[in-house]
Amino acid sequence: MENELGIDFYFCDPYSSWQRGLNEHTNGLIRQYLPKKTDFTKIDYKTIKMIQNRLNNRPRKALGFKTPKEALLEEVA
Repeated sequence: MENELGIDFYFCDPYSSWQRGLNEHTNGLIRQYLPKKTDFTKIDYKTIKMIQNRLNNRPRKALGFKTPKEALLEEVA
């Protein structure tokens, strides 16, 4: 897959959250809607889609204050 796409893959060490900055940041954003100890089996699809839409349409400093959705659309266009 690396050769076909021309990109490198990196794997983080277990229990090394500092190696997964974007993932940990995104978890924090999700926790604004679903606090720790939330039973995910009780979250309906509509709620998940609402959270997804809010996060994908939230401007990010790292993306030049574009939304993830805008950045993705620019890349695939």
